[in-house]
Amino acid sequence: MSGLSIAPFFRFCRAKLVELVFNPELVQVALVVCPNERFTPICSHCGKPVSAVHSQHWRLIRDLPICQTHSYLIWFYRKLRCPRCGVRAESQEVTDTHQRVTRRLAQYVSDLCQHMTVKDVARHLGLNRKTVKAIDKQVLKERYATIDWQGVKTLAIDEIAVRRGHRYLTVVMDYDSGRVLWMGRERTRATMDEFFAQMPAERRAQIEAVAMDMWQAYIGAVQHWCPKAQIVFDEFHVIKDYNEVIDQIRRREYAKANKAGKDVLQGNRFLLLKNLQHLDAQACSTLQTILKLNESLTTAYVLRDQLRLIFQTRDCGEALFLLLDWCQLAEASGVPALRKFARHLMTHAYGIVNHAAYPIDNGKLEGSNNKIKVIKRKAYGFRDTDYFILKVKQAFDHPKSAT
Repeated sequence: MSGLSIAPFFRFCRAKLVELVFNPELVQVALVVCPNERFTPICSHCGKPVSAVHSQHWRLIRDLPICQTHSYLIWFYRKLRCPRCGVRAESQEVTDTHQRVTRRLAQYVSDLCQHMTVKDVARHLGLNRKTVKAIDKQVLKERYATIDWQGVKTLAIDEIAVRRGHRYLTVVMDYDSGRVLWMGRERTRATMDEFFAQMPAERRAQIEAVAMDMWQAYIGAVQHWCPKAQIVFDEFHVIKDYNEVIDQIRRREYAKANKAGKDVLQGNRFLLLKNLQHLDAQACSTLQTILKLNESLTTAYVLRDQLRLIFQTRDCGEALFLLLDWCQLAEASGVPALRKFARHLMTHAYGIVNHAAYPIDNGKLEGSNNKIKVIKRKAYGFRDTDYFILKVKQAFDHPKSAT
C-alpha cells in the first residue's frame, strides 16, 4: 500500500483532512475537513478561545485546482456560544466568514486578474465573472486600504477622461517612485481637498514640489494645503495648450483663405503640431508651403520652438528672462490668439520658472496616462469606478509596497 498523501498540501492548524472524494464525470474532487478537537475553537468575531459549542454546520468552499481538477472543501465547523459576542461561527483559517472561496484561491484569482481580463480568468477557473471581479476587488481593497506616505516629497497631478461628456478622474502620483497614491472623481477643488485632507499634516509640510497643468482647482488646493510646496507646470502640458492655440490660428486662417490657400491647409492639421524631426520629406515640403503662404502660422510655429527653450534651462533667472522675451514677441506679433496665450503664461509665470529648479520630466506623467488608458481599454471600460481605481493602483504599485 502506497504511503503517499496529499495532506501536506492541506495543512490546517485547527482542522484535519479526513476524506477525499473524486468525481471523474464532473472532474471534481471534494475534500472533507473536520475540526481538530485537540484545539479549543476560536471565536471569529473577537478572536478569543471559546469552549461552549452551540451547533454543528458545514459549508462548501472552492479551493485551488488540483491537476486541472476543480477542488472543493467540505468544511465542517461549529457555532460557538461566545460570552462576549453571543452565538458566532468559529474562526476558519482558510477563508473569511461568508466567503465561498479559500484565501489562497482568492489570491490566485487576483494574481491572474493582474495579467488577464476578468472574463478570461472566469473561463479559466470555471467561475462566474461577477464572482471573479468581487474576489479581485476585495483583495485589492485590503491591499490598498491605506495610503503609504513614506518618502513622498514630489507629487504629480493629472486627470484622465473615463467617459464621454467630460467625465474625469483626478490622478495623484508620487513622482519619485511612480506610485499612484490616490484617484478621485472629477477634477474640482473639492476633489483635491478630499485627497489632501487624508495626508498627515507633517507630510504636507514636507512636500517640495507639485507638477500639474494650469488648472485653477489644482493650483488653489496645493496653495491652501501645501503653502511651502513649489507649483511646477511641466513642458508637456504647456506645449499641449500651445498646440491648441496653433490649431485655433489654423482654423481662423483657413476661414480667411482663398481656394488655393484652403487646399494647402485642409487635411494638414497635424503637420503644424508635430516636431520637424518626425516628418518625412513629403510632409516637410508641405509644411514649408504652408509656412510660406501664411505669416501668422509661421510666427506661431517658430514661437513654439522658442517656448521649449524655456524648459531646457536650469537657471530660474534665465527662465524668467526667456519667458518675458517670448511674451513680448507674442504680443508684438499682433495675432490675437498668441497675445491671449502670452497673458495666460504671464499669469502662471511662477510655475513655468519653477521648472528650472524642479525639472520634472513630462514623460512620466504622459506615460502614466497612457498606461491607465490601456487598463481601461483592456476591460472595455469599467462600470465600477472604485474597481477601476484599485486596478490602476495595482498597476503602479511600487515593488517595496507590493505584498
